[in-house]
Amino acid sequence: MSPRTKDRVTLATVAEAVGVSRMTVSNAYNRPDQLSPDLRDRVLAAAQELGYSGPNPVARTLSRGETGSVGLVLDYPLTIAFTDPGTVQFLHGVAAGCEEQARGLSLVPRIEGGGAALVQNALVDGFVLYCVSEEDPRMDAVRGRHLPYVRVDFDARADLLGVNVDDEGAARATAEHLLALGHRRFGIALPHGLPGDTGAEVERAASHYVTRSRLAGWRTALEAAGIDWASVPVGSGPGKLRDSGRVAGGRLLDRADRPTAIIALSDVLAIGVLEAARERGIAVPGELSVTGFDDVPEAGRAVPPLTTVRQPHQQKGSEAVRLLLEAPAAASVVLPTELVVRASTAPAP
Repeated sequence: MSPRTKDRVTLATVAEAVGVSRMTVSNAYNRPDQLSPDLRDRVLAAAQELGYSGPNPVARTLSRGETGSVGLVLDYPLTIAFTDPGTVQFLHGVAAGCEEQARGLSLVPRIEGGGAALVQNALVDGFVLYCVSEEDPRMDAVRGRHLPYVRVDFDARADLLGVNVDDEGAARATAEHLLALGHRRFGIALPHGLPGDTGAEVERAASHYVTRSRLAGWRTALEAAGIDWASVPVGSGPGKLRDSGRVAGGRLLDRADRPTAIIALSDVLAIGVLEAARERGIAVPGELSVTGFDDVPEAGRAVPPLTTVRQPHQQKGSEAVRLLLEAPAAASVVLPTELVVRASTAPAP
């Protein structure tokens, strides 16, 4: 028997060479218990000699009705997702959930003009959607697949699977902590791309659930203390998150009415704010208090260590996979948060 170099080798080619049915060859790969060891060895030996690598994975998926893989739709390009500490922890949780369920993982990052096609072509049994905007075309692509999906960091809906923390409540607790320290001049540090110069303007324009919820929490606390939300300045800047935070912090700190407290949407942004303060010789926390959100490992190592909100990123990921593969058609999980007070906050000067 010699390898065929001109013709495409298929399952039927192997069956003809061995003198068995195509089902027998298929069983040699997919259901080996249906064949005697001797027959399976003969089939596999013939396949190797002919250069046949096995059944087409797409055809195998269609015949079995499942792929054994989970699709993760991210609201970042991969270059950012793999460098953002909170997202990395979330990815670790998703990976742990997939390992526990013996599933593979397929990543669907944000790609300008191409994300929907990745969703449409992904060989997966369902999707985990991580902090994706409702306006993202990949959302329609996911719904069009008619596969189960779990939303992480979306507004809670009783008819859909979801995993969240109480972003609004945690943000309110952060602002209340600063108010209790006597702060009355606040600034908000946000990533690039959110239109508006004040908290009120940005809150009206924000489309992401997490951003809206945290802004709402800060607003509730500040307005309860008599602070005009429409007068609270917002700083943002281009670049990756830490660079964006440094620019955002600089813009806030260069104001004539410099804030005594800056609340950042995330720890990485807040660490950038700390860098901006150091560049200007502004002491933290003596002249400025700074808070973040997430409690990524870098928050505790910052100089000074960062006051922040701890949320369970890894558990978010593993819970999302569990819900996708085990839960009924609609269920929601709300995970706990904790305000962690460190040395970056102190009484107002």
